[in-house]
Amino acid sequence: MNFALSAIASPLLLLFVPLPVMAAPQQQQPAPIERPPLVNQMPSISTIHVESRLVSVALNVVDEHGVPVPGLKAADFELTEDSRPQRIAIFDKESTTPLEIVLAIDASESVFTDDRLERDAARSFVKSLLREQDRIDLMAFSDNVEELVSFTNDPKSIESGLGRIEHGDATALYDAVYLASKRLAEAPLAGGARRVVVLITDGENTTRHGSYDSSIEQAERAGAMIYSLIIVPVAADAGRNIGGEHALIQMANDTGGKYYYVEGKRDLGSAFEHVSDDLRTQYTVGYYAPQGDLSDIRHIHLQLKDPALRARYTLRYRTAYYANR
Repeated sequence: MNFALSAIASPLLLLFVPLPVMAAPQQQQPAPIERPPLVNQMPSISTIHVESRLVSVALNVVDEHGVPVPGLKAADFELTEDSRPQRIAIFDKESTTPLEIVLAIDASESVFTDDRLERDAARSFVKSLLREQDRIDLMAFSDNVEELVSFTNDPKSIESGLGRIEHGDATALYDAVYLASKRLAEAPLAGGARRVVVLITDGENTTRHGSYDSSIEQAERAGAMIYSLIIVPVAADAGRNIGGEHALIQMANDTGGKYYYVEGKRDLGSAFEHVSDDLRTQYTVGYYAPQGDLSDIRHIHLQLKDPALRARYTLRYRTAYYANR
């Protein structure tokens, strides 16, 4: 019995003999994904530079006798633009900032009658004021305005230009102020230079072209201070036209400059000395204009912080500038 079962089972057992296992074809694994370091996945951050215009203001401080007041510091002043307080970023009490000056001489017959005196006075002014960092441009105006010498640091060039002034009949005063200011605006401004127009004239505009409004606007756009040396032929003449004189005085006041009456040609030299002294004793105050869509013309207010000093001293400076010049 046992044998029979074994015989029968034998073929069945053969059915269950395990077949050799064939190795499955190896699947190719995807290449590992290389991920950049985490820091490189952060968005790049670029630095944004906001440019702000540096506004430079020349400032004269005098006592009740008109004597310059030295020794003041930035902390003694407070400054606002359109009633908004501003931080004083630059303060120069030594008047070391460069000067860019246009010397504009009235060459009409009514003014330029003694060539030698005017030439000598102008020559002395240039020699006494001009430093290595300063430059002067020479213009003459009568019927038209002529630039005789472009900006230079060479006194001899200015002296040569003074000798080439030609007389005329009319006085294109407002054209002279406009073109002198425009010339300053076009010149490269180095180191926050102070811009100055020095006029020698009797103050009477006798041409139909040019206007007070356009000339003063151009001066303010250039940031130019106007110094007027007003030649008075006869001081006591009740019939003389003083409208031009008033215009020159207003220009000087609005731009932070000054005016002087010259009642005799020999007084011209002392008037030049006053201008030179005034420019040498200035403070320079600088601040960065606020950003934003503000008005084109902006108003500056400077005052001393100490009420006691405020009562004793007078400040003179330009009270406005154009943001888009």
